[in-house]
Parts: sequence; C-alpha cells; structure tokens
Amino acid sequence: MAEQHTDKTLEVWIGSQVKALRTTLGMTMSELSKATTISAGMLSKIENGQTSPSLATLQSLATALNIPLASFFQKFDETREASHVKAGDGMVIERRGTRSGHIYQLLGAPLRNKVKMEPYLITLTKDSDTYPIFQHAGVEFIYMLDGELVYRHGEKDYLLEPGDTLFFDAEAPHGPLEIRTVPCQYLSIIAASEA
Repeated sequence: MAEQHTDKTLEVWIGSQVKALRTTLGMTMSELSKATTISAGMLSKIENGQTSPSLATLQSLATALNIPLASFFQKFDETREASHVKAGDGMVIERRGTRSGHIYQLLGAPLRNKVKMEPYLITLTKDSDTYPIFQHAGVEFIYMLDGELVYRHGEKDYLLEPGDTLFFDAEAPHGPLEIRTVPCQYLSIIAASEA
C-alpha cells in the first residue's frame, strides 16, 4: 500500500531539510543567521517546524546554503510503497522453469522504482526437472531454505544447503543442476535496472 509523508507537515519537512543542509555544511545556527540576516531564534523555529517561512526567507536560506530554492520541496510528497504478502499467499507465477516443474510464488508486487526487483519462493519437488540454462538481465540472490541442491552458474557448481546463499550475475547461464533432497525450497530475488 502506498504511503505519503502525511505524518510530516510541510513546515516540519522544510525545517528538517534546512537543519540537515546546515549540519552537512558544518555551519552553526549563528553562522547561518549571519549569512541570511534571519535571527537565530527564527532559524530555530524554522528548523523545528514551528513556523512557516516566507518565500523570501526560503530564498535567503537557499542562497546561503548554496542550493536551488526547489530543493526544500523535493521528495516531500513522493509516494513510498510497500508490498506485504502473508505466508502461503504468494501469487503463483509462470516462468520458464514452470514447465520443468519449478513452482514460483511471487512474494512481493513490483514497486515503482528505478530498480526492478522480483522476490520468489521457488519450490522443487520429485517431479521437477533440472534446468541450469536460465539467463536474464540483472543480478540474482538465492537463499536456501530447505532441501539440498547443486546449483550451476556459468561453468561452476555450488552445493546449496539450508542457510547457504548465492549472489550472481544473472546474464550467465544458471539454474538447478541436481536436486539432492526434496522438497527443496529457496528464496530467489532478481534485480535489474529499469530501462
């Protein structure tokens, strides 16, 4: 569900921006006061979100902090999203491995972001085939939950047991080479930059 900065007023947001910029620059409140001709008391009220600064005051602060005026408003009303999936409720998705008996449960809906990320719970059973030739853009992270399997990446094989992880470039051929114990489950997180 999408969430906004409803808990923060614009005054509080701007105040936190002013304080963060001032401290990043190593300026004291007194130094910023002298650079802007705004009293230290008024700066304190602005930084604590207790007053709504005028545009002229914001322009003076922006000049003293060497930033564009619009910087004070950036990201204030950006939506922040989260995806929550209850245990056992992951949507079963058809991917290339589905025809080999691999069960993919999507554990989170894609969020609007510069990085496309897909978390899956993958289950292999006695009826699943091995398929070490998956290839796709981005990177992949595997966390072994249950069972034991040999996983191939490129020319190298890895024995994965519960608690083991594997993080790799997903453009190289990869996938389960040998399923040693079933049921076999692992968490797979695929990430790639959005075009």
